Amino acid sequence: MLGSAGNRLAKDLTALKVLTTAGVIRPYPPQVLARMARTLLGWGLGPAGGFSALAQRAPERVGLVDELGELTFGELHRRSNALARSLRELGVREGDSVAVLCRNHRGFVDATLAVTKLGADVLYLNTAFAGPQIGEVCCRERPAALVYDEEFSAVIDEAVAVAGDAAPRRILAWQDAAEPTLPSLEGLIAGSSSADLAAPRRRARSVILTSGTTGQPKGAARGDASIDAAVSLLSRLPLREGWTSHVAAPLFHTWGWAHFALAMLMGSTLVLRRRFDPEDCLKVLAEWHCDSLVVIPVMLQRILQLPEDVLARHDLSQVRVVAASGSALPGDLATAWMDRFGDTLYNVYGSTECAWATIARPDDLRAAPGTAGRPPYATVVRLYDEQGRPVREGEPGRIFVGNSMLFDGYTGGGSKQTIDGLMATGDVGRFDADGRLFVEGRDDEMIVSGGENVFPREVEDCLARHEAVVDAAAIGVDDEHFGQRLRAFVVLTAPGAVDEDELKEHVRVHLARFKVPREIVVLDTLPRNATGKILKRELAEWDQSTSPVAPTPQEA
Repeated sequence: MLGSAGNRLAKDLTALKVLTTAGVIRPYPPQVLARMARTLLGWGLGPAGGFSALAQRAPERVGLVDELGELTFGELHRRSNALARSLRELGVREGDSVAVLCRNHRGFVDATLAVTKLGADVLYLNTAFAGPQIGEVCCRERPAALVYDEEFSAVIDEAVAVAGDAAPRRILAWQDAAEPTLPSLEGLIAGSSSADLAAPRRRARSVILTSGTTGQPKGAARGDASIDAAVSLLSRLPLREGWTSHVAAPLFHTWGWAHFALAMLMGSTLVLRRRFDPEDCLKVLAEWHCDSLVVIPVMLQRILQLPEDVLARHDLSQVRVVAASGSALPGDLATAWMDRFGDTLYNVYGSTECAWATIARPDDLRAAPGTAGRPPYATVVRLYDEQGRPVREGEPGRIFVGNSMLFDGYTGGGSKQTIDGLMATGDVGRFDADGRLFVEGRDDEMIVSGGENVFPREVEDCLARHEAVVDAAAIGVDDEHFGQRLRAFVVLTAPGAVDEDELKEHVRVHLARFKVPREIVVLDTLPRNATGKILKRELAEWDQSTSPVAPTPQEA
């Protein structure tokens, strides 16, 4: 008992230190503290309670900036109150769900806060989903309403045709037409009272969909956030209270949503843009004096590919944290970024179901390029073999994670495998002698070629380190002699910058001979989804008559 109490005390002291350093724990007038306490007790720690508490704590502070201008935390609170009332008049009830298909702008936040204030769940849709995918999700999840940007109208028409009787009521978020024919968020906000609402009996959930890269997207549901969750991230991410953060990563994705959730605790000003453009991103960081940048790795690649004279015009010395997640940092991307912009890069490894697992700080990325980092506060990461036994030190194994934000299970039923209370990420990795995790690839991507195990990730990183290669991916394809063989796909800095034999020799010099791809295909772009993940199922369907064209992040 004493040992358990001692451990709890040590954790509490660590959490207190982290939150104090981040500026979260600070003196407030007694009346403000009392109002915040009542708000959080009534509404919980989710978006409804978190942003309502911010409206009590700092009502005049700018909470959001998008292409339409600024909104204070007080204005966000009042807008969501009015929208919640209008949604209730349209039939949204406690326990329902509302689907949201929005890019990064105020409509995403307005809808999230309003829906959760009704005790309904928010179902976040990926902006790269096709109409039939959205229709199938609607058939399964049965949302009462669908809030979407007008640009997706054609996609939603397809979804409605698939959903049939399950098609939800349609509401426009970002509007392109001057006079929309459907109800709009702005119209609904203008048409109702902004007075405070009574808290619902039920706490809302946030449902983030898996990317669907290996099948139909599944809903991963979570309830209220926890202080432990914030402490875990802040223990290795030096974010500070009151910072201005440009969240370029999609808000519907786990990583973008995590910073939306952190803003509730940190009082961060969220700077949003509907689409990612590399040069515009640099301009936004300077214009709004952003302290942090939240990205997916392909965004860093695209910034570094800008012409030298463009890069030279932008000073990022005021940006103290560049937080990346969502996919692996390929090749030497981490060191290339830090050599250019300073040692401010932090890489977070995790999954939709497990949230975070490890965080690599700049010193980790300098000492061990390619590492996923170390587990943060109150997080356990262990490796198991196929029989569920812990692997020996230094050996690869399936990655399992325990933290305070493991998801509640898929909304359609089922969950991820668990061992000893830890949840599978679906990846294979190993720890080095210093306790840093290296992710070798998806556990279902390993190929056996001529009796040897090969993970594509290692080959991809090797190819990406060649000076003529901008991007790389590798997959296993059937082979009548070897069972499987590697086929690699590369994007070059310029046509003809390097030939296939030179690239094979580059791999042969750095890796075992059996890891050299049998063929290397040059493409203009690699197919990616809106969160930057390479769509390998499209590469598997490649042939000489087709060439996948990649939608760029936030432009899908």
